[in-house]
Order: sequence, then C-alpha cells, then structure tokens
Amino acid sequence: MSEITDITMKLQLEDMQNIFGSGDNYIRKIEDNYHVEIIDRNGELHIIGNAPNAKKAAGIIRQLKGLSKKGSGIEEQNVDYAIMMEEDREEASDNVSSDSFLADIDSDIICHTVAGKPVKPKTLGQKKYVDAIRNNMIVFGLGPAGTGKTYLAMAMAITAFQREEVSRIILTRPAIEAGEKLGFLPGDLQSKVDPYLRPLYDALYQIMGSENFMKNMEKGAIEVAPLAYMRGRTLDNAYIILDEAQNTTPAQMKMFLTRIGFGSKVIVTGDATQKDLAPDAKSGLDIASSVLKNIEGISFCNLTSKDVVRHPLVQKIVKAYEDYEKKGKVERIRANGKRKRKER
Repeated sequence: MSEITDITMKLQLEDMQNIFGSGDNYIRKIEDNYHVEIIDRNGELHIIGNAPNAKKAAGIIRQLKGLSKKGSGIEEQNVDYAIMMEEDREEASDNVSSDSFLADIDSDIICHTVAGKPVKPKTLGQKKYVDAIRNNMIVFGLGPAGTGKTYLAMAMAITAFQREEVSRIILTRPAIEAGEKLGFLPGDLQSKVDPYLRPLYDALYQIMGSENFMKNMEKGAIEVAPLAYMRGRTLDNAYIILDEAQNTTPAQMKMFLTRIGFGSKVIVTGDATQKDLAPDAKSGLDIASSVLKNIEGISFCNLTSKDVVRHPLVQKIVKAYEDYEKKGKVERIRANGKRKRKER
C-alpha cells in the first residue's frame, strides 16, 4: 500500500472559488476519482491521500489554476478533460507543458458568437485540428459525433470570410435519401434539401447572426447546397466545407476535390463509423483517406472520444462503441487467420 501524503498548494481566493465549483462539485469529482481528501485551510489547499493519487489530483488542480489565472471560467468539461489527460500525460507533454495545456488550448480564440461567447478548441485534438486548418489548403476532420468537427470548421470559415480572406463560404453535404426521391418531396428545391443541410446552419446563426446570414445568403456570398450541385463548377477564393463526407461515393469525393480553385480552402468532415450508404457501397471518405494521405498541403486530423465535448455520457457512449468495434475487428482478423490456415 502506498504511503499517505499531504501535498500543499497556495491559491488565491478567486482561483479557489473557481476551482471548487458550485457546491464544491468540481473538487468532489477530483476527490472521488482519486480517493483523496482535499481541504482548504486559510488559503492553502491540502491534498491528502496515497502518494500517486495525491500527485495526480495536484496535477489536475494546477491545470485548473492555470485556466483560472488567465480569467477563464472553469466548466465541468474542463475538469473531466483534465482528469482524462492526467491518465495520459505522455500525450499532454507531446503538445504543451504538462502544467499548462488547458490554458494553452483556452487561449486560442477563433471568434465570438453574436452573444459574445468565445469560440475556441476545448481539447488537444481540437487544437491540432484548428492549427491544421490554418496551415493547410485541404483538411480532413475525422471523428465521432460531438468532437466539434463541423462547428470549428464553420467558425474558421466565418472568421476568414469576415476578415475578407475569402469572398464566399460554400457549405455542402451529400443528400442521402431515406426511401424517397427528392423529386417526390413537397416544396421547392430549398425546402427539399433543407432537412439534409439543416445542421450546417447552426454555427452560421450563432456566430454570424440570422440577419447577417440572410443578407449574405441573398447576395450569394454564402451558399448551402447538396453535393450534387458542385458538379461542373470551379470554386475560386472560397471557404468550402463538405460535411458528412462518409456518405459520399468515391466518384463524388473525386468530383468535389477537383472543384477547388485558386485562393480556396477546403475542410472535409466525417465519421467513418456512421455511414448511411448501401452495405456494399464504398465510401469516398475511406478511399480519400488512403489515396491522399501522403500529399503535402493535405492534412488528416483524427479526433477521438477524448475530444467529445458534449455531455460526459456521450463521451462514454462513443468510447464504448470504439471498444466494441476494435474488438470486432480483432475477432475478424483472427477468424480470417484461422480460415487461411485451414485452406492451406
């Protein structure tokens, strides 16, 4: 059994209140995770428990202290992420110093919503994704739901548009039909495709505001259209986002990527585990990931369950499915190996 230790940390009152959270919720979460006792004694924080766990709890509190020192409010997601990354310190040290990576991520503000809320990455994976978008002409953002792939791409596109780095934003996604042809659905073209494209509007409304969005939409500076309408066009000086790319065919993906003109930047987002294509159909995203991986100027960012910033339960669901799929893959490899040995 490890020796019981008492680690002492000095904290300002404001930082202490921020780190403890409403009703001491955050500090209790740290205590429960590491089976330590955390006590405030006259502005000194005492972390009491077995040495390895007390050290980890102190590491998390240093991360939160760094966040609080730069004036940022601490959210439950910050605490959950700090706990997760404390279990994987190697990944943290590969990117930024282990005592400051939360503050480093938090300082990268992309833009503000119309309500004044800053839009910024919340995990190391999201920070890498945003940096890749800044430094490459084409970026593939791959990962499960809730990792911010589309929202961060939209924030980067709107920021570039507002700075006049590009003259247009073009948003597209494949319209996978649920048993009915688009032509048989009621309404004009816009009302027919809107259900497929609706998720792309969320960030536009939040960051740009509905009035500004509608004005730019009417001028043609913002275009939201199904992927099929990209055929035969060359897209110059535009920020182009292809969402739900796992539902493209190889021909559609090739068509889309060859539309890119001068002064344009492209972000392709998708989740290879959520295909709506026919079971025997190949995904254009899978083919592109294999064919284009070594081309300079194209970056592939793989976000994981660690980068999910929705409710903590969503993160657990994504992780459970990832484990299940890995297990299935291993079992298939073993089954194939046994079959080949029998064939010999």
